[in-house]
Amino acid sequence: MSAAIVVAGVTSLYVSAAVPEFPLRYRPSLTPDWMGAGVSGAAGHIARVQRALGDQVRLCSPVGRDAAGLLIRAELGRLGLLGPGVVEAAESSMGVVLVDPDGRRMGLPHLTPVARVAYPAHVLHGLARGADLLVLTNAKFVRPLVPEAAALGVPVAVDVHRVADHDDAYNRPWLEAADIVFCSHERLADPRAWVAGLFARYPRCRLAGVGLGARGAMLGLRDGRLVTVAAVTPGAVVNTAGAGDTLFATFLSELLRTGDAPAALRAGVVQAGWKITHRVPAAASLSRAELAERCRAAPRAVPARWDR
Repeated sequence: MSAAIVVAGVTSLYVSAAVPEFPLRYRPSLTPDWMGAGVSGAAGHIARVQRALGDQVRLCSPVGRDAAGLLIRAELGRLGLLGPGVVEAAESSMGVVLVDPDGRRMGLPHLTPVARVAYPAHVLHGLARGADLLVLTNAKFVRPLVPEAAALGVPVAVDVHRVADHDDAYNRPWLEAADIVFCSHERLADPRAWVAGLFARYPRCRLAGVGLGARGAMLGLRDGRLVTVAAVTPGAVVNTAGAGDTLFATFLSELLRTGDAPAALRAGVVQAGWKITHRVPAAASLSRAELAERCRAAPRAVPARWDR
């Protein structure tokens, strides 16, 4: 049975382009080896992944009246994600991702047009009725909605991305409200210590995930268990943009379906590894059956403890 998931955050029109190296040397003109465009942004990408896995996704996102907005709405309509939660804004979010030959990416997200939108709380509340999960991304326009949303009686999940401090002032509302917290390892001195500290600081949190990049991912459970899954890719890494969103979205979908957190982490790592072999990862998503097939040959979760 498919889960009903509300996803609140930014949906953007993105262009990805190849560059020869980082740092990028200035030149008046540069012809990329490849270029692609698609609809992404944290919420847009999460919603796409979960929709492809068969979930009933209710997307809450401001989209502009501009040319970019027309393209975003058309793509959301094609995917079955255009609903009452997609509200009108004056301008749309857009972005550029520069990608080097090793797949490393530099994102240039332009979030200002939607950051200042006052998203109607009653729309989010209405879509949350009967939902199994609220995915509240840490977009600026979502921040004022978090305290009320956390009181709706629906579990809350958030990815706080490149966080470094358990008391991070900006992300604190999400950390206080979330039952499930994910983040990137990029600014963490010790991911295992981060997991332990998160459980100590935030009593509502019951699952804490950390994306480890080329090393896979780690998941802590409040009962003291810690599992790690090694990264796996079926081919050459082309573009790592959105790998964290893929890990997070897939994990949540599989967790709601099976209740098996270690297996859900494994599925997230598998899909993230598959997506980064594509030029525009957001445009490629596995179905439930395709994901299950790829998981059969994937590395198993390695158990440990975070409380020892």
